[in-house]
Amino acid sequence: QVQLVESGGGLVQAGGSLRLSCAASGRTFSIYSMGWFRQAPGKEREFVAAITWSDRSDSSLYYANSVKGRFTISRENAKNTVYLQMNSLKPEDTAVYYCSVRSRYSGYIVTIDHEYDYWGQGTQVTVSS
Repeated sequence: QVQLVESGGGLVQAGGSLRLSCAASGRTFSIYSMGWFRQAPGKEREFVAAITWSDRSDSSLYYANSVKGRFTISRENAKNTVYLQMNSLKPEDTAVYYCSVRSRYSGYIVTIDHEYDYWGQGTQVTVSS
């Protein structure tokens, strides 16, 4: 089992920035990749960004087109933590953001939510216009 705890959500004006954190504990050696998804009211959960997880310094990244150039995902292996730096926020970024872990090797970044094995409790991000 892997436990995930997110933090860093909040209320921000359009154009502002927030940084989300997700700390993993438990069987962290089993992590293949960590991702961020979000779900806005009345909408399905959607992929935001993900990063592969290894002891090597290199990693693979992938972003949804809607956040590319504005959001940056990064990891800190020593703390078993992944971050999502969100800049130039827009009202349409308002959602509950979830951290997730995929344990199974795939060789590429998976963007489908049901392919991830563990989930955090979610953190609310609200962007006012």
